[in-house]
Formats: sequence, C-alpha cells, structure tokens
Amino acid sequence: MKHSVKQELAHHILDRINDGVIDDANKDDWHFHCFNEDYYIIGYYEAEQWLKNHDISAFEAIGICQEYENEVFGEQYKMYDNAETTVNMLAYIYGDQILNEIDADNIEELTEALNDIVE
Repeated sequence: MKHSVKQELAHHILDRINDGVIDDANKDDWHFHCFNEDYYIIGYYEAEQWLKNHDISAFEAIGICQEYENEVFGEQYKMYDNAETTVNMLAYIYGDQILNEIDADNIEELTEALNDIVE
C-alpha cells in the first residue's frame, strides 16, 4: 500500500472517530463503519482522479481487488469495470489492513496509532 493512501485512509478513520461513528462500544464494527457502510468515493471521475493522485494504475488496482477476492472468497465475484467500484474496494481492503496492523483495543490506542501515520 502506498504511503499516501495509508495517510489518507488514516485521516478518514480519524474523521469517523471525531464524528462519533466509531467508538469503544462498536470495536468489532470499526471496519464496517469506516469502509463498508457507505462508499468511500462517489463518482467515476473522482475515483479516476483518486487513482491518478496516488499513482495507481487501473490494472494494478483491479489486480489487487481480484487477488483479495481469490484469497478471501476463493473466487472473483465482482466486476471491476469502473473506477468507482475499484477504488471503493481498494479502500475496503486497505482499511482492513490498516486496522489489522494497528490492532488497537480501544479508540485511544487507535487514535494514537493513526496520528503516527498521518504525521
């Protein structure tokens, strides 16, 4: 995962904390509330720009998504035929990686680790 993506997604998680969407009471659902409850990026153009801004090619992004599906589900079930679908799945995958790497027990630990990433 590119550092610029990691920083951006860390900011997104911090925003969800600051908005009160995730807290100690819903620890098991942090990933869901941050990356699955709603789209991370809305719009094909915005998603294309996101890829471009992070220097990720469409083929690289699709490959990451397909590899993830194969590893987790044993098959590919989604069509990555547009940038919006692809970027939202990338955010889902990378968000999961960030939260698993941090492995925080509470919001305070999570916030501290995220602040280390964004600095």
